[in-house]
Amino acid sequence: MEEFAKAIVLGIIQGLTEFLPISSTGHLLIGRKFLGLAEAGLFLDTMLHLGTLLAVVAIFWRDIVFMIRNPFNKLTLLIVVGTIPTAIIGLTFEDFFKEISETGVTAGWEFLLTGVIIWWADNMKNGHKQIGDISYKDALLIGTLQGAAILPAISRSGLTIAGSLFRGIDKAAAARFSFLLSMPAILGAVVLQTVEMAEGKVAESISISALAAGTLASAVAGYVAVKWMLNILQRGSLKGFAVYVWVVGGIILILQFLGKF
Repeated sequence: MEEFAKAIVLGIIQGLTEFLPISSTGHLLIGRKFLGLAEAGLFLDTMLHLGTLLAVVAIFWRDIVFMIRNPFNKLTLLIVVGTIPTAIIGLTFEDFFKEISETGVTAGWEFLLTGVIIWWADNMKNGHKQIGDISYKDALLIGTLQGAAILPAISRSGLTIAGSLFRGIDKAAAARFSFLLSMPAILGAVVLQTVEMAEGKVAESISISALAAGTLASAVAGYVAVKWMLNILQRGSLKGFAVYVWVVGGIILILQFLGKF
């Protein structure tokens, strides 16, 4: 498979799994191992994350414009409060998380844990809190869970939506808040990766056309995934995702036992 096609595949993986509760980092780890694009590294990661950021902006642009025009409104402050613990956890344990992500040694168990979280969240009764009812304490807890999702195969969206439901937030509002909260986290990752590239910490070898294709694929897939998740949380069940990540986690553990992962 050509580099161009591989970048598109990784873009689709990133876009779908960033917003579906099945872990984007874990799936990118798997994709890299089987597609042989590990050498593309940080630059490709940055562009794929940028693609998912564009997807969120395309869907929630009205919220974004509102927050920019009203920087001290409650929604903006909730996003800020939720981002603080995420940033603290990410910056404090950056090297630790990076080492785990590169080796993938705990990925199988993390996929299994993600499935448990999703199944548990799906069994919870729908709350009544809307966006305006979310407290700063709620935002702090959800942001802390988002920080914990830096582990490679723990789903960020799964953990934040589960945390929102635990706090009695309506499913649709939980999804909306989770996706809005993802924006500063994704942007922060893009900035940090860009700084590392500027400092020459990584060597990249991937064509501009492949990067562009991967970014576009990530944006389109991310847009589809957000719309899909919003619809599922209003009308469907998350249990299928739980079963899926249990299967993936089980396969990874078997491959690790056989020395093939």
